[in-house]
Amino acid sequence: MITKCRSAVLSAARRSLVAAARPSAQPTRIFLSNGRYLQARTFVAPASFAAPSINLAMPVKTIDVPTMGDSITEGTIVDLPVAPGDYVQTDDVVVVLETDKVSVDVRAPEGGQLVEVFGEVDDVVEVGSGLFRIDTDADAPEASGEPIEETADNLTPEKEPPAAEAAPAKPAPASAPHPAEPAPKAAPPPPPPQADTPAFLGQRTERRTKMSRMRQRIASRLKTAQNTAAMLTTFQECDMGALMELRKKHQDAFTAKHGIKLGFMSAFVQAATAALQEVPVVNGFIDDETKEIVYREYVDISVAVASPTGLVVPVLRNTENMSFADVEHNIAMYAEKAKSGTLSLDDMAGGTFTISNGGVFGSLMGTPIINPPQSAVLGMHATKMRAVVNDKGEVVARPMMYLALTYDHRLIDGREGVTFLKSIADKISDPTKLLLEV
Repeated sequence: MITKCRSAVLSAARRSLVAAARPSAQPTRIFLSNGRYLQARTFVAPASFAAPSINLAMPVKTIDVPTMGDSITEGTIVDLPVAPGDYVQTDDVVVVLETDKVSVDVRAPEGGQLVEVFGEVDDVVEVGSGLFRIDTDADAPEASGEPIEETADNLTPEKEPPAAEAAPAKPAPASAPHPAEPAPKAAPPPPPPQADTPAFLGQRTERRTKMSRMRQRIASRLKTAQNTAAMLTTFQECDMGALMELRKKHQDAFTAKHGIKLGFMSAFVQAATAALQEVPVVNGFIDDETKEIVYREYVDISVAVASPTGLVVPVLRNTENMSFADVEHNIAMYAEKAKSGTLSLDDMAGGTFTISNGGVFGSLMGTPIINPPQSAVLGMHATKMRAVVNDKGEVVARPMMYLALTYDHRLIDGREGVTFLKSIADKISDPTKLLLEV
């Protein structure tokens, strides 16, 4: 009976032990029913196990590749401003992605330590996949104090190597008689003339860089336009004198009222908008899949803007409802976005007609390429003083600009194309026609 009780008690004691326990200093007595007792050492869990339960899951968040547009499914990593292990603040740029149309800065949603980046520079990542992990529970590094200026007082002088002891002066040897100088030898014959060697041309190195996704996309679209559309270019010359006088006369009043300067682009946008409403086929396009012609009842003009990464074309929407000031404000906004690299895909989506101003770079004449699926593009060029004959038959110097219209001859006939470009030239030469809508 005693043996059975003892076995039962020992079994209960064993079940109460913890695997990571340590023995206590005091023995424990287990009394039996017959007055005897067993003396054994019980095991107590370490103090860390007795603490309240702790959530061991680290607060590490995985940030996915963001959505960058309906037609964009992937991007290329072009820059990693921070490295794993660095601490980032909220909204710090962690990864820079480049797509076919725009560069996207992926920022930290909150402060923390960067744990891992799922990729390297030039790697392609898909939208929705994991991009990097960040530990939001990491402590921010303490700001270091002001650097100690190095002055003559606090700089520790370097130990100079001990100077070598001067060797004891040796007694000068007794002067000996100088031997007679040998007779001078005959001069050697001159070397034979060498063949002419090529002149040094300097460095002739080459450098290769990988094409950005934006440049690849631009090249692909331009080549597609060249292979698809039957492009034809027509030219007109335009007298800029009246518009320049109008701008000079009302510049101060316009700036004071609207807070922005009056430029030439707003006049061309207004003239192109009026001409598109007069010749609606230029505002349409061919749907190659359905073999239909689509006529748009609105006017969205794409304005070509140079950016550090290439040419971009943000869109001025519903220009038929815009004033000169509205056009200038929108162009200034897009130009600032292009310089800072903050243009979004929505800013460049769509467009029914494009205006490209190569004149700001000094271009005298050129043939612009259509931006698909649009059907035409207007090219502006530099304004130059040229000799022209006025209405009185006099030869006078006037500020003239060449205008070029490239259009898809599959949709737009020569009559419509020339009529459209002549309408723009007439409205610019006489800006009052824009006011009177004639």
